Amino acid sequence: MKLLLTSGGVSNQSIRDALVGMLGKPIAESTALCIPTAMYGMLPGTAVMTWRQIAGQTSTPMVELGWKSVGMLELTALPSIAAENWIPLVREADVLLVCGGDVLYLHHWMRESGLADLFPSLRETVYVGLSAGSMVMAPCVGERFVGWKPAAGGDGALGLVGFSIFPHLDNVMCPENTMAHAERWAARMPVPGYAIDDETAIKVVSGGVEVVSEGHWKLFER
Repeated sequence: MKLLLTSGGVSNQSIRDALVGMLGKPIAESTALCIPTAMYGMLPGTAVMTWRQIAGQTSTPMVELGWKSVGMLELTALPSIAAENWIPLVREADVLLVCGGDVLYLHHWMRESGLADLFPSLRETVYVGLSAGSMVMAPCVGERFVGWKPAAGGDGALGLVGFSIFPHLDNVMCPENTMAHAERWAARMPVPGYAIDDETAIKVVSGGVEVVSEGHWKLFER
C-alpha cells in the first residue's frame, strides 16, 4: 500500500497534492471506503463525531474531498459477513479512509476482521489515515496513547512502518499534545517518532518516507 498518514486529514493543498499524486488520477475519478471503527473505542462521548466523520462534516477532511464514490466499511461487522462479500470491495477501492479514535481498538479490529491480512496484497491502494488511523501503522504507540486496553495488554500496533506518530501537535483542543509532551513520549519509545501537527502528513511509498507539511513537526531519532 501507499500510505498517507495524517494528523488532521487532508487539511491543506500540499497534502491534497500528495494524495492526488499517490492516486495517479483526480480525486473525482477515485473510489473510497471510509473506515470509522476507531471512534467506537471512545464511545459514548464520540457518538456524534462518529456520524460526522462518516457524513464528511468535520474539520478534518477525509470523506468530503469530492470522491467519485464513498462506501463505508465497518470492521466490527466483518467477522459475521462472508469474506467474498467484502474483500472485493476493499480490493476494488482506490483509497481507504481510516478515521481517528482509539488506536488500540482500531488495531484489534483490523486484526480480528482480517483486514490487516489483506494489506500486503493491496499494492496500488492508497491508505489515508487520520490520527489513530495513522498511528495504527506503527510498531507501537506508547503508553501515552493507551486508552482501550487489549486483552493481551501492551501498546503494540501493526508495525507496517518503522516509526511511531504523536498527532495533533499544539492543537488547542488537545492541551496535552505539546512539544514538551511529545519529547517525553519520544524518550520512552523504542523506535523513531514523528510529532506532527494537523497541517502535516507522512507519505510512505515503496519504503521511502517523506514529510508533507504546511505546519510544524519534529522527528525524534533513536
